[in-house]
Amino acid sequence: MEHPTRIFIDTSKSVFQLHGVDAGERVVVRRRLQRSQVLAYFAKLEPTVVGLEACGGSHHWARALERLGHEVRLAPAQYVKAYLKRNKNDGRDAEAGCEAMSRPTMRFVPVKSAERQAGQMLAQVRQRLVRDRTRLSNEIRGYAAEFGLVSARGLDKLAPLLARIAADAGVPELARSLFAEMGEALTALEDQIERIERRLLAWHRQDEVSRRLAAIPGVGPIGAVMLTVKTVEPGLFRSGRDFAAWIGLTPKDHSTAGKQRLGVITRAGDEDLRAVLVSGAMAVIQHARAGRSKPSPWLIELLRRKQPKPAAVALANKTARIAWKLMTSGQAYRAEPVGQGPASAAA
Repeated sequence: MEHPTRIFIDTSKSVFQLHGVDAGERVVVRRRLQRSQVLAYFAKLEPTVVGLEACGGSHHWARALERLGHEVRLAPAQYVKAYLKRNKNDGRDAEAGCEAMSRPTMRFVPVKSAERQAGQMLAQVRQRLVRDRTRLSNEIRGYAAEFGLVSARGLDKLAPLLARIAADAGVPELARSLFAEMGEALTALEDQIERIERRLLAWHRQDEVSRRLAAIPGVGPIGAVMLTVKTVEPGLFRSGRDFAAWIGLTPKDHSTAGKQRLGVITRAGDEDLRAVLVSGAMAVIQHARAGRSKPSPWLIELLRRKQPKPAAVALANKTARIAWKLMTSGQAYRAEPVGQGPASAAA
């Protein structure tokens, strides 16, 4: 067998399909391996370029293959799909991936280190707990309304609501016991979130890039950690706009025949990261409208023309661009000089 210059692995839980070609693009590898056989096979192979889809477990396999001396490229699944012929199966999936990774314009996902993967896990666990807390708090409010008990919005209003329910003789005993159990579950979630946030802040304090990003208005420690762990190589983006587009904060492009048609934001990329940036932008806007901060002239003009929600998306887009500049340049954030526009946002 001639030495393959490029091999793509179609992964699954237990069966891995390989497709490899030589320098003349002739197929020289087409075989199926069990999960336990993969590393032994590549350990015997001379160093070559190995491709995988960027999916669950792909970063682990990439690190393991790199330790064996191979060059690993992770291709986004949506880019591989364009090269898939009809009648999908594992062999054709691997063939499509091998073809996709040969394209000179193909973009690849950087391989995450185990430490960065742990940091991303920390941020994602927090996001899941926050969603669970929101779901449970809404459930408590909804059930309480069925018994004529309502309260103002806010997590701090739930404890008084639960106390009112416990003291209301008009609420059946069964319902009161269920409300008490939901209150205990909510308290347990609050404790879990507090513990996770302490770990997250400790991770933030020991990371120099995260500390610099936290200085951007509307980012804070949590947003800084998420930007740091989810952006492995910011230098791969050509500009801050490309970085904002990767997060999904730029308009959809429907242009044709020389006519430009821009729609709503694409909502591509990481949903949690985009939500954190937009929420931070909303907080900046709320402080500015309440007079608790001194907004930039750019934001003042934006709020004069736009409603708060569209303005928050535009501000999140600008925040993402500034964050990209800080990550690629190594500089510290400087507030925008008074009287100057967004082009002078110092970074």
